[in-house]
Amino acid sequence: MEADYIVVGAGSAGCVLADRLSSDRQSRVLVVEAGGDDSSFWITTPIGYGKLFFDRSVNWAYRTEADPGVNGQTGYWPRGKVLGGSSSINAMVCIRGRAEDYEDWALATKSKDWGADAMARAFRSIDDCAEGESDWRGRGGAVPIRSMEAEAHPISQSFIRACAEIGIPPNPDFNGERQEGAGFYQINTRKGKRVSAATAFLRPAMQRPNVTVLKKALVKALLFEGRRCTGVVIDRNGREERYVARREVILAAGAIETPKLLQLSGIGDAEQSRAFGIPVRVDNRHVGGNLQDHFGLNYFYRSRLPTLNQELSPWHRRIWSGIRYLATRGGPLAMSVNQAGAFFRSSAKRPLPNMQLYLQLITTLEAQSDRRPLLAPDPYPAFALGLSNIRPKSRGRLVLAGADPRAAPKIYPNTYSDDADLEEMLEAVKLLRRLADTAPLSEIVEREVLPGPSVRSDSELVSDIRARSRTVFHPCGTCAMGADPDNSVLTPQLRVRGVDGLRVADASAFPNIVSGNLNLPVMMLAMRAADIILSDRNRGGA
Repeated sequence: MEADYIVVGAGSAGCVLADRLSSDRQSRVLVVEAGGDDSSFWITTPIGYGKLFFDRSVNWAYRTEADPGVNGQTGYWPRGKVLGGSSSINAMVCIRGRAEDYEDWALATKSKDWGADAMARAFRSIDDCAEGESDWRGRGGAVPIRSMEAEAHPISQSFIRACAEIGIPPNPDFNGERQEGAGFYQINTRKGKRVSAATAFLRPAMQRPNVTVLKKALVKALLFEGRRCTGVVIDRNGREERYVARREVILAAGAIETPKLLQLSGIGDAEQSRAFGIPVRVDNRHVGGNLQDHFGLNYFYRSRLPTLNQELSPWHRRIWSGIRYLATRGGPLAMSVNQAGAFFRSSAKRPLPNMQLYLQLITTLEAQSDRRPLLAPDPYPAFALGLSNIRPKSRGRLVLAGADPRAAPKIYPNTYSDDADLEEMLEAVKLLRRLADTAPLSEIVEREVLPGPSVRSDSELVSDIRARSRTVFHPCGTCAMGADPDNSVLTPQLRVRGVDGLRVADASAFPNIVSGNLNLPVMMLAMRAADIILSDRNRGGA
C-alpha cells in the first residue's frame, strides 16, 4: 500500500496529525498503531486511569534501569499503547505551560514559529474551554476543557484557603493570564466521559475515505532509498508488511518509541549501532539523549473528614458509585485523581514558579506495589499532597537493549543528577509542611502518615526524597529540535537531520520540558507540525 503520509503512532500527537493532514482530501494518510482499540469502559471512564495503570493490553509498561538518584531503584513508566496513546490512560489534567517555556523553544530553534505567540494560536485552535476565550484559550475546538470546581470536595476548598495563608494566591485558571497560584485543575471530559486525542481527532478523521488506521501493527524498521526515508516495515499478526510514503514518514510514537525506532534504523550513536550490527545511517549521539521528566513526591495525611476513600473503599459504596455514574455520568467515577493544585515558588529567591502541587483525595498506601486500584483505595479517610519540579535540570537518556524491535529500550532517568533539582525539592517539602500546619488544613489533618513527623532534619528529608520520589509520567526531549546541528536531532521544521522525507512530531521533539502536564502541549506541537508540513507541501517541498 502507498500513502502520501505515514504517521507512526496513534497517540496524542498522531491523532492530531491524522486529522489535520487528512483535511486535504487529495492526500492519503496511513496511521500505524502498535496498540489496539480504545473502546474499553475504563478508558472512557475518567477514574479508569487507576484500572489501566498496569494493564499491558493498553500500556507499554516500561521499566527503567537502576537510578542512582533514587537509591538505585527502578521506576515504572506507563505509556499508552492504544488508540489515543497516553491521552487514553492518563489523569487528564490540562495545562498549557507558560509563555516562558515556549520562548525557550524559540531560543533553541531560533524561530518565532515555536515562540509563545505561535503556541497560543495553536492552543486556541484545538480546545473548547468552558472558561471562555483568551489569549491562550479557545472555544469551539475538538478538546473540551472544564474546571473541576463544580465537583469540589470540601478539602479542596480548605486546601486553596491554606495556600493563601502561606502566600500562594488563589488562581481561578492555570491556563489564563498567569499560572502561579492555587486553584482547581481543568480536565478533558464531556458529559462525564474522557475525551482522548482519539475521540477528539482520530475518530472524525477515520470517517474520511483518505484515512487508513492499522491497529496492533508494530513498525519494525524504516525503509530508505539512499538518504531518503520511503516507508516503513510493519509486523502485523506475525506477518511482515511494507508500506510506502509518497511524501513523508512522520514519527509520533512518543518520547520512548520514537528514538528507539530511529536507533533501530541506524540513526543515533554510531558506536551503539555497530555494537548491535545495525548499519550506521546517521551518527548523532543526541538521539535518545536530553531525556527530561517531571519527578515527584507525595506526602500522605490521615484525615478527620471523609475523602473519596470512603466513596470507593466499601464494596457497597463502590457499587453505588458505579450505578450513579452509569445513570448520571457523575460522582467519583467521573472525576480526575487530581482535583485541585497549585504552581508556586519553593522559595522567595526563585524568579518564577518552579513547583507543581497536586491534591489527591484518594490514597492507596495499602495497595500492592504492582497495582494502582483507585476503585479499592485505603479503608480510612486520607489524602495526599504531591510535589513535582516543573523545569528540572537533570537529564537522562535511553539506549537500545538490542536489535530486536520488540525489546524495550534501556531507560536511564538520572533523577536528581543535578543538585539544583534536589535543592528545589527540599525547599518545597518544607513549604508543604507549612501548608499542612495552616488552620484550614490542620483542622482536617489527623496526622501525617508518610514520611511521618519523625522525619525533620534536612538530611532526613533528603533521604526520604531519594527513597520515595517517582516519575510524574511526563518524559520528553529525546529527539530535540534545535537550530544548532551539533546539539539537536531535528531541525526547527522537525526534519530528522541527515535524512530526507522523515520528521518527528511528538514529545520527543521538545527542546525543554514545559511547566506542567504534557498532554495539551503534545497536541499543540502536533498541530503546529501539521501546519509546517502542509505549508512545505504547498510550496512544493518534500
